[in-house]
Amino acid sequence: MKRSAFLYILTAFISLSFTSLPMENNPADAIVGTWLTAGDDNAKIEIYESNAKYYGKIVWLKNPLREGKKALDVNNPDKSKRTNPIIGLQIISGFEYNSEDKIWENGKIYDPQSGKTYSCHIKKEGNTLKVRGYIGISLLGRTEIWTKVA
Repeated sequence: MKRSAFLYILTAFISLSFTSLPMENNPADAIVGTWLTAGDDNAKIEIYESNAKYYGKIVWLKNPLREGKKALDVNNPDKSKRTNPIIGLQIISGFEYNSEDKIWENGKIYDPQSGKTYSCHIKKEGNTLKVRGYIGISLLGRTEIWTKVA
């Protein structure tokens, strides 16, 4: 009886010890969180991981109304998606982390203002992301700076 009680206490102590150890940080997850876009019509983008790829959706808009109604994806080239709300819209998809170059690449970014989708790569620098969308090669593109908010 004493031996089983001792083993129970020892097992509980060991379990608690391991649960309090810090988890190994995955550098690829450094972009996970909420980011504020630049510009006059700011948005907050929530970036998350799914099956080792990274995605992002709009979770907040500075100006959530357009002509008195909630903002919709009216410029989407797929007419069936033009009634979808902008809040909740996935705009980042399929990014993979390149540990050698420390960038997220091979993904796409959708611009609901133009209705266009671009190739993209993302580089994290401190509390900012450099989000570079482009057509063809990276030299023919534009970089936006997003700031971490949560």
